[in-house]
Amino acid sequence: MRTKILLDEDAMPKAWYNIQADLPAPLAPPLHPGTGKPVTPDDLAAIFPRELIRQEMATERSIPIPDEVRDILRLWRPSPLYRARRLEEHLKTPAKIYYKWEGVSPPGSHKPNTAVPQAYYNRQEGIERIATETGAGQWGSSLAFATALFGMTCTVYMVRSSYTQKPYRKSMMQVYGAECLPSPSERTASGRKVLADYPDTPGSLGIAISEAVEDAVNHPNTNYALGSVLNHVCLHQTVIGLEAREQLAMEDTYPDTVIGCVGGGSNFAGLAFPFVGEKLRGRYPETDVVGVEPTACPTLTKGLFAYDYGDIAGLTPLLKMFTLGHDFVPPAIHAGGLRYHGVSPLVAHLTDAGAMRAVSYHQNEVFDAAITFARTEGIVVAPEAAHAVKAAIDAAIECRKTGEEKVILFNNSGHGNFDFASYDIYLAGGLPDYEYPAELIRESLAHLPKVG
Repeated sequence: MRTKILLDEDAMPKAWYNIQADLPAPLAPPLHPGTGKPVTPDDLAAIFPRELIRQEMATERSIPIPDEVRDILRLWRPSPLYRARRLEEHLKTPAKIYYKWEGVSPPGSHKPNTAVPQAYYNRQEGIERIATETGAGQWGSSLAFATALFGMTCTVYMVRSSYTQKPYRKSMMQVYGAECLPSPSERTASGRKVLADYPDTPGSLGIAISEAVEDAVNHPNTNYALGSVLNHVCLHQTVIGLEAREQLAMEDTYPDTVIGCVGGGSNFAGLAFPFVGEKLRGRYPETDVVGVEPTACPTLTKGLFAYDYGDIAGLTPLLKMFTLGHDFVPPAIHAGGLRYHGVSPLVAHLTDAGAMRAVSYHQNEVFDAAITFARTEGIVVAPEAAHAVKAAIDAAIECRKTGEEKVILFNNSGHGNFDFASYDIYLAGGLPDYEYPAELIRESLAHLPKVG
């Protein structure tokens, strides 16, 4: 039987945790794509509201959550923490496995934790429309949900491969009142250029970001919103880890291992950063923090720590991050939310500093772990979250071998109720595994912008 650990609504965090206060060294600043100089708040004001720009650059440890935002988050927060006892028994492990279950939000993932405050701050400045991109559709449906609550409109550029694989995510966005387009599209100059050069492209988050930024810049009263990567996004997601820490304290325990899947880095940051902060402050220095990514898009495990654009067209600021090159287009794996060439600068910074480590998996072994989880814990998880399930299972099996009674915590970031087409392909034995050739990664990295 699972153990469910709940918090009262009053225990929901009143402030976000900002890991920038505890970094061993400051982040490298984002650079203006035209001048190569550090960006200023005025540079970002064309597409972001002022408060999000302030949060992006803030260094104070706690940033209050507005009451209006907390009122909406209460629709599903605090989210439950489960102990996966049936999975533990199946694996015959002495480890204790806990997971934070973010699939209880209305759109079914962790993404509304930042969609709601982003919509709120934009509406506070009178913005009426937001343009964005989405990979697997979790972010797009979350921003559609949030903008509907604030009486705004939303345009979502959805990576073409996911648009085809996950049609009901598009339907959810439309139910919430958003417009959803397959990316690359004919709507923007950057989309038209990619289609002209590569008409059969599966698309990528880098391409979709270019389209959304171009849309925001070229339309009045429209801003851009990003569902991952940026500092303020990671900040908003820390409600996950702050709650999990309180829930584990109710069990009088603390994790030895903290795990999250990594695409852009938001759900990983949301769970891990409060624990990484305690590690950096010396309270729990031995905590093993693990980011999990697909072998088909091995940003942290095979990328280069360097300045690069966040999009394919070079419209975004240059970010110091692990990257596979901004024109890298990964294969059309079914974990569409993890198909990003770069990663959060904060996650990259912590990886480079040795405060966390990264592993990668092929998609067949990931789906195999998801099936095991569904047949023991009963939840069908999204392919992205299944990467964290796989890493947690591996950690528990290692404990079985060594006899160690470790506490393993992972972020179960969303349900797979719109992903059964992917599960069908896996169960039929038709799911390919990809491992990107090193020479193609080197070729992509050769196109990195010159800095300094």
